[in-house]
Amino acid sequence: MTNNEKYIGYIGTYTKGGSKGIYSFTLDTNEAKIADIKVAAQLDNPTYLTISRDNRYLYSVAKKGEEGGVVAFSIEGDGSLTEINSQMLSGSSPCHVSVDSKNRYAFSTNYHKGSVESYVINEEDGSIQPPASSIKHEGSGPDPRQEKPHTHYAGVTPDKNYLAVVELGIDALITYAINEDGTLSKANLLPLKAGSGPRHLVFHPNGKFAYIMTEFSSEVIGLTYFKEDGYFTEKQYISTLPADFSENNQGSAIHISSDGLFVYAGNRGHNSIAIFRVDQETGELSLVERISTEGDWPRDFMFDPTEKFIVASNQESSNLVLYSRDEDSGRLTLIQSDIVVPYPVCVKFLQV
Repeated sequence: MTNNEKYIGYIGTYTKGGSKGIYSFTLDTNEAKIADIKVAAQLDNPTYLTISRDNRYLYSVAKKGEEGGVVAFSIEGDGSLTEINSQMLSGSSPCHVSVDSKNRYAFSTNYHKGSVESYVINEEDGSIQPPASSIKHEGSGPDPRQEKPHTHYAGVTPDKNYLAVVELGIDALITYAINEDGTLSKANLLPLKAGSGPRHLVFHPNGKFAYIMTEFSSEVIGLTYFKEDGYFTEKQYISTLPADFSENNQGSAIHISSDGLFVYAGNRGHNSIAIFRVDQETGELSLVERISTEGDWPRDFMFDPTEKFIVASNQESSNLVLYSRDEDSGRLTLIQSDIVVPYPVCVKFLQV
């Protein structure tokens, strides 16, 4: 999937304002340029994507009529997508989808329903079977937007035994054991700061530290993970915003470099990416810098396979932004900000 240092990426979008669905593009790392943006699959609101580790399959959340669910695609040699099948449920579409490292299971979370679903994947053709589990959460939080559960993220823990589920509506991190048949069994629940609105989570490569981006309080929560029982403890809360910023902001995405040295967190409203250095002994974060996303409402961003570049997506200004990344300092340098994609949300790359 690479040619002369060209890497294929995909963009999930909101299908409004002319957007047709999932877009593909190429990043030329020699010329430091994004090009070849085109529609890869026509789909309604494919806002979040994930790609199997072997680059054979792409899975997307989507809406089809009055139903929402997950759609499976095969990735062809030229990067185009061919739909395999879909599993849809009545009501709103999910907001997040992930797969385990062996592509045996897929997991989706539904913000509007406050639920998490697990699916078994057919190992022969990448198709997804009907949900093995569909679990609805209960509760609420102090913020007016926490009137009920709003499940926002689910990802497999590094030991592959548990599913970590981030619950924005009830300020909680819930851990489920993943059973062989793909069903989920609740293992632990960690209450987080009331009204913080936890959104997304990443693990440090050492498997011991994890970090949550909060949507309402615009903080990164540092955690310690204990694989023996699949539970977490809080270590640190650190703001992603300047102390004097008082306008509306909603935290968005969080990612960590593969060497575990830097955490990056997105700010919608302040329209920036905050960069933190990770203390490798304690896991605690310290701010390096904040850099503008050169647009409005940065929903997500992603490292390219070399991790020498980051591509960010500004949802409301409909532009992608390309940065070069200094691997020693973690700092970003703006390269290109006029890359037009309608209402981009999620960016994913094929890996090498």
